[in-house]
Amino acid sequence: MSDSYDVVINGGGPVGLGLAIELGQRGIRVCVVERYREPQPIPKGQNLTQRTSEHFRAWGCEEELHTAHPIPKGGGIGGMTAYGKLLSDHTYDWLNRSHVKDYYFAPNARLPQYATERVLRARAAEIPAITLLYGWSGDSLEMTEGGVRLTIAERNGDGRQVIEASYVVGCDGSRSFVREHAGISETLSDHNRLMALLVFRSEELHDLLTRYPGKAFYNVLHPDYEGYWLFFGRVDHGLSWFFHAPVPLGTTEDNFDFRALLHKAVGQDFALDLDYVGFWDLRVSLADSYRAGRAFIAGDAAHSHPPYGGYGINTGFEDSRNLGWKLAAVIEGWGSDALLDSYSAERQPVFASTARDFIESFIREDREFLENHDPARDAASFEAAWRARAEGGSGVEDFEPNYEGSPIVPDSQGKPSAKGSHSFVARAGHHLPPAGPVGRDVADVLGPDFTVLCADPGDAAAFQQAASALQVPLLTPPCTPDWFAPWEQRIVLVRPDGFVAWSGDTVTPDTAQNVLATAIGRTKA
Repeated sequence: MSDSYDVVINGGGPVGLGLAIELGQRGIRVCVVERYREPQPIPKGQNLTQRTSEHFRAWGCEEELHTAHPIPKGGGIGGMTAYGKLLSDHTYDWLNRSHVKDYYFAPNARLPQYATERVLRARAAEIPAITLLYGWSGDSLEMTEGGVRLTIAERNGDGRQVIEASYVVGCDGSRSFVREHAGISETLSDHNRLMALLVFRSEELHDLLTRYPGKAFYNVLHPDYEGYWLFFGRVDHGLSWFFHAPVPLGTTEDNFDFRALLHKAVGQDFALDLDYVGFWDLRVSLADSYRAGRAFIAGDAAHSHPPYGGYGINTGFEDSRNLGWKLAAVIEGWGSDALLDSYSAERQPVFASTARDFIESFIREDREFLENHDPARDAASFEAAWRARAEGGSGVEDFEPNYEGSPIVPDSQGKPSAKGSHSFVARAGHHLPPAGPVGRDVADVLGPDFTVLCADPGDAAAFQQAASALQVPLLTPPCTPDWFAPWEQRIVLVRPDGFVAWSGDTVTPDTAQNVLATAIGRTKA
């Protein structure tokens, strides 16, 4: 016996659940297959960006996200970098996402992945179009010209089921079952480093770090580690922590002194209770394509990397938001197969840029700094270089994923990239910003499909005509005239994922027809 859906998602972690909600809210019949009955209590994926909060707003659970793991008053969610040891005289603020807050419609958040996942599980359970199968995982996959058949097996039992669907999406982690069975290759950048993940409790460490108010994660640059980080993060403020660090190849839970490593990283002994020891290989992997016929991959199945900078879970959520509306458009009949190809064309180079221009750049730049500067060798030179790093920012301002040059973004040049610049100008291929620092009410008028925003309501007619001809759902809400000055455009066409498809001061019916057709994959830009 088999059940039939529009989409089956193998992997119901945060990325898979986000995709399910994106689809289910549109009435797309989706089945989520997840091997764990409950979220796993490992603190990871904690630093959520403003853009991720926008996704939760679109998914109807932003308020729940921000209340799921409350931080005490004065606790803060900022970060810092220290030289040599955590209790160092040389520190600066690091990865401060508040620097770009005005360019987004929602605040950033900090909470462990299992808390995020609980919010998504609760929201998905409210949507009738979503079927949730916890305690099951993919066992075999068949793909035909007309659909897919996913056989699933009960994780702690003998049960088996067959799920039939039009499409399958693997959100099933770095060892993705779907990626393997779909024949999607990946490229690895291996640093040949074994990393330890420790979870521990220590009130004494909390007391020691009251000297750094408002901080929740701490990056230690130590000369012994060649640019690889000793990284602390708070879990429950005041008590529990996680810690990542390189360890020698062959390290096990039983043959290494992890307490001594923690004391070295902090700079003094402190009392702690060690709860968990795990290991992971430091490498960057990137799938060579995010699509193979009717199979797609997203999140860690498509890209994985060390937890440097909080890019992983946020990048996975953006995959879900990008793929979700495109699958829905094709299933509903107004999107083309080329629109599905644009998922890989947009998202794959963005992660390649994230890895190259941010994650691996951090490692390289930190290594070069440690090789060239030592306060014991030349204090004046070190101090000058340390001040320059502190004043140079942490890359937050430059991390601005965009789809310039995408095949579905007309009249744009370049190539999709994670590197860009934040601006209030409404630029094709870029995330739509608020209308200036106070123009956050724009978010209230954006629809789940395409939205055209016009300074003069009469300017919407050309896009309304094109949408009718192409059978594309289009919202034309009333707008506040003041919005358009910071955007520097009188007409802005916004995609379902909140990116600008096109902007300009005037538009003819022919131009509107070409723009909208290109944006749904009917023509090439």
